[in-house]
Amino acid sequence: MFTATRCSADDDHEMEEFLKREYSLSKPYQGVGSLGSSHWELMGDAMVTTDQVRLTPDKQSRQGAVWGRLPCHLTDWEMQVHFKIHGQGKKNLNGDGLAIWYTKERMQKGPVFGNMDNFTGLGVFVDTYPNEEKHLEAQKKRYTPRTQRIFPFVLAMVGNGSISYDHERDGRPTELGGCNAMVRNLKQDTFLFIRYIRRRLTVMIDIDGQHEWRDCLDIPGVRLPKGYYFGASSVTGDLSDNHDIISLKLYQLTVLRSQQEEEEEEEEITIPSVDNFELLKFGLVEEGMSGIAIFFTVLFSMLGCIFLIVIGLVVYSHWKENQRKRFY
Repeated sequence: MFTATRCSADDDHEMEEFLKREYSLSKPYQGVGSLGSSHWELMGDAMVTTDQVRLTPDKQSRQGAVWGRLPCHLTDWEMQVHFKIHGQGKKNLNGDGLAIWYTKERMQKGPVFGNMDNFTGLGVFVDTYPNEEKHLEAQKKRYTPRTQRIFPFVLAMVGNGSISYDHERDGRPTELGGCNAMVRNLKQDTFLFIRYIRRRLTVMIDIDGQHEWRDCLDIPGVRLPKGYYFGASSVTGDLSDNHDIISLKLYQLTVLRSQQEEEEEEEEITIPSVDNFELLKFGLVEEGMSGIAIFFTVLFSMLGCIFLIVIGLVVYSHWKENQRKRFY
């Protein structure tokens, strides 16, 4: 059976959404992890309880995941993730976070929140530990005010099988965008919303207990092939947390398209990509220059110009003096 509701698309066109139970995970998790009796498979340290699928417990060096067994062939879809991250560690003494996946590969252990590196598809990460900040502190360096982030931080990345996730820099070189999300040890429910429609990726969060979605990122020109798998994974290292998935609800979206959009959809996508991704990367590089750095760059440029002008005036004055002496 389908559960159908109506909502509004990104351009205010009405659309319908249908709950796809074969791609969804929710209580009572009947048969999850059992061979042949569920659409979902557990990996590593993940375990099922009556209240959640616990990807990792609040213990060091654990790694777990839950993966859908069925490839998804939907054109437009929306994933609503009900999750919880909690533990005994104090702020910045916890880790490492969890990831929601839509990828070609499945059931592969690795360093990217418990999944393989160089993945093919989409990863949305809830990163709870600032690796780059701690690395800079060890070198007695600091973030500039413009580039410093507040963790936990939600970000998205599209991989084509050859792009590596930079763990030491918290994924900055390859991210499409993101937002801070204080999701640890909250009493209220926390939700993540991932929508892919008309080749547009939208991520929103609901973590304040107000039942309102807050924008996190919105990227057009995202090209994801059909037939990939949904999953969720997590990993702990020297620091840890409980990383729980309470539900993954996938909705099929139906929306009217123009003839041009229909023709574009007929073009089969074989490799994940993002239009103008190089432009996005250049934007990140430019953003890395702080206000102080820009101030001193402009200041030294002006001083350099003044110095050259003074030298020019001195040289010109000497030349004029020599010219006068020739007439006496």
